Amino acid sequence: MTTMKYVDEFRNPELIRKISEEIHRHVDPDYHYRFMEVCGGHTFSIFRFGLQNLLPENIELVHGPGCPVCILPMGRMDNGLSIAKQQDVIFTAFGDVMRVPGKHGTPLELKAKGADIRMVYSPLDALNIAMKNPDRQVVLFAIGFETTAPSTALTLMRARELDVPNFSVFSNHVLIIPAMQAILDSPDMRIDGFIGPGHVSSVIGARPYESIAKKYQKPIIISGFEPLDLLQSILMLVKQMREGRFEVENQYSRVVPYEGNMSALDVMKEVFEVRSLFEWRGLGAIQQSALKLRPEFAKWDAEVRFQVEGSRVSDPQMAPCGQVLKGILKPHQCQLFGKECTPEHPVGALMVSSEGACAAYYHYVHLQEAVGE
Repeated sequence: MTTMKYVDEFRNPELIRKISEEIHRHVDPDYHYRFMEVCGGHTFSIFRFGLQNLLPENIELVHGPGCPVCILPMGRMDNGLSIAKQQDVIFTAFGDVMRVPGKHGTPLELKAKGADIRMVYSPLDALNIAMKNPDRQVVLFAIGFETTAPSTALTLMRARELDVPNFSVFSNHVLIIPAMQAILDSPDMRIDGFIGPGHVSSVIGARPYESIAKKYQKPIIISGFEPLDLLQSILMLVKQMREGRFEVENQYSRVVPYEGNMSALDVMKEVFEVRSLFEWRGLGAIQQSALKLRPEFAKWDAEVRFQVEGSRVSDPQMAPCGQVLKGILKPHQCQLFGKECTPEHPVGALMVSSEGACAAYYHYVHLQEAVGE
């Protein structure tokens, strides 16, 4: 067996052609397949490499809620901005968050009006800012699936160890399994199988998906991000359906341990507990789908410190982000797409992050069509 070591090997044109041909041989020509990728990184790769063009016409790829910025409801963004407006607060966030629109603007726009809002590359950056500014309250707007939650947890453990009193976290960490269940429970959705997330699975492993595969009888393939990874995963989905199987398979075994990263899971368990309910953009309120700080870490919990009251804000009526997130609409079917809503001036969150379905479609399909490529 040949081991592939370098990224170019996963982009080998000849191997890509062979897998594409094999997919064409295995599909049932009379059936319309709908496979959902629930990772924003997969959505980005699918558009970047034009993988849809290598598939039979009866395989439809549905772009799910796998981009953390995209599923953040406007109410949570507004809650964060209300903290950022307070005197003596330094508000910190990752780059994509800086351009996420709330009801009354984005963090970047608030920064332009004088608020002290800073972009950070890791939670530890925010903690270091707090240590250098002991007379200011430093808040980290934490976001992401299980992929990024361990780094937030470790930073909170460090803040406790050093007893940094002016640091706190506004947690918006979410969980992938409840979201997938909510999609399958939705009456207007028909999904035949999932391309399972690679980054999330590197933390939680492949085993948690077994309950979904068994309950809903849907095949799930944990996939890598290169063209060969994704095409092989699609082939594995087609083969499972052809054979009447509904199993979890790990295509990305070079990175994803089946049982997960136990060290990462342990620190998450020490710092976080599951929320009873959390609002998702496009999916509504989902039970036990997000993480909040445990009572032992209340001293560093921004929701406790600033007495944040949950608010629910509807998306702009003209921007059907929820329907795109659920795969009911394609990005270009939104009347704002490429006009009022662009990556430079996003109306909806799906146009903010490069992993958002709208932004990826804009860069790798819309612009190429516009110049006639």
